[in-house]
Amino acid sequence: MSLRIEILPPGKGSQRVAVEGRLDTHTYEDLDEALAPLLTRQLHSLVLDLSGLDYISSAGIRSIFKARKTLAPHGGKVLLVNPQPQIQKVLDMVKAVPLNEIFSSTAEADAYLDLMQRRVLEAGEDED
Repeated sequence: MSLRIEILPPGKGSQRVAVEGRLDTHTYEDLDEALAPLLTRQLHSLVLDLSGLDYISSAGIRSIFKARKTLAPHGGKVLLVNPQPQIQKVLDMVKAVPLNEIFSSTAEADAYLDLMQRRVLEAGEDED
């Protein structure tokens, strides 16, 4: 089985990407190539929708870790949403992604992003 990657329209400082199929040693480079141009932008968050992901190997986890490492210097985060139970189990086992960056639904991730943006705005108001 192959990997299907859908880059959804960007939001304000946020980019959503849906990933379906298998993310493994045969397909991780496809994800790296698809994410590379997105990671050059000043994203606050890259949201990876994993609802269609059936399998992830260590190579796939490295791709996610690489994206996290690229966004981190300017405060960007990679958020994972809708992981299937078997994907969630792997993420739990390897602890490659902090639990506060894995969400059971897109709505849950959106609520988190909304809260983070409000905190930034409130902090800016306090400086004035």
